[in-house]
Amino acid sequence: MEYRHELKFLVPDLTLEKLRYRLSAVMDIDEHQQEESYNIRSLYFDDCFDKCLNENLAGTDDRYKYRIRLYRGNTDYINLEKKYKYRQMTKKVSEQIDKADVLACLADGYYETGGALSTELYANYIKSGMRPKCIVEYDRCAFVEPIGNVRITFDMNLRGSADVERFLDYSEDFTVPVLPAGTQILEVKYDEFLPKHILQLVDTNNLHRQSISKYALVREAI
Repeated sequence: MEYRHELKFLVPDLTLEKLRYRLSAVMDIDEHQQEESYNIRSLYFDDCFDKCLNENLAGTDDRYKYRIRLYRGNTDYINLEKKYKYRQMTKKVSEQIDKADVLACLADGYYETGGALSTELYANYIKSGMRPKCIVEYDRCAFVEPIGNVRITFDMNLRGSADVERFLDYSEDFTVPVLPAGTQILEVKYDEFLPKHILQLVDTNNLHRQSISKYALVREAI
């Protein structure tokens, strides 16, 4: 996958509701979204020097992070992902893993299943002590447009926890809110161009673009 543009904004609830009304008339809801939103929970890794966190805080342009991601608490579909950022653009590579891999990772700090990405993560565990550091969770509403491969997401109720051993635990809410009440994250992602009619609807010129890392926000909060 090639690098994509990724614009991020902190916005109030009212702005999201206005955008939801506008975008629903011209964009499709993500096919995986069955209700108004769906839950995403990620387990983020960092090394013994907190390299990923420090690079985020410093704004280092060429960087990457590892995470394990769950959707709606569905342990039948779990991904190990590596997300790159380079020159204000991003790309992601992923590898499907299973619940046993996650449990091994939580128990030992790593796992090794033979996939290229998991082997790379294991090498980083040996080299620099790469281990799970925090859980990041939020509720997402996503709109899509095939022209330009546009994806606009509302990431709401950002929360997190340092209790990484509870990553697969959905029996109770153990996470803590990260952003002020009523503040959410808007993300606009696209390939080479953003169609003019969508640009006009989102009106990004009136929004303040920011460098936002959910991982860094959670680490700083907890």
